[in-house]
Amino acid sequence: MRHIVSILLENETGALSRVVGLFSQRGYNIETITAAPTEDNTISRITISTNGDALVIERIIKQLNKLVNVIKVSCLSDDENGAVQREILYVKLLASTHDAREEIKFLCDIFNADIVDVTPEIFVVQFVECTEEIDRFLKALKEQVNIIETVRSGVCAVARGDHYLHS
Repeated sequence: MRHIVSILLENETGALSRVVGLFSQRGYNIETITAAPTEDNTISRITISTNGDALVIERIIKQLNKLVNVIKVSCLSDDENGAVQREILYVKLLASTHDAREEIKFLCDIFNADIVDVTPEIFVVQFVECTEEIDRFLKALKEQVNIIETVRSGVCAVARGDHYLHS
């Protein structure tokens, strides 16, 4: 089962490396990872999506809490209110024919994606949505046009409602 783990930690050299190292040493796979400073530049927030059963996630959280720079850890997928989660996709598409351009525009309209760069032969499309919807969009594109390359940000997530992760 997919889980989203959110971590607040001191924004210091090597802190992110220690978190990733813990996953690696224990044989846990990181599906996606995002990291950036919070509103307080001395604190960073890392969001990791990973797979595992409840016992594995519990072990990961306990081990993360033991790391020196970690302030707080939360499994957002365990929150009873759920979490708001999004991912950014940039996809570069071959748009050398009129039909290809029209198909790209049509799919962008259906999925509410944005064309952010256009050249005579290439479209770059940006799509911000949950992981599952991004997967559906990519599948629809693959069936209709030639994908040159994709870039995905990884999941960013925050707990819904009045639940929050802070120091």
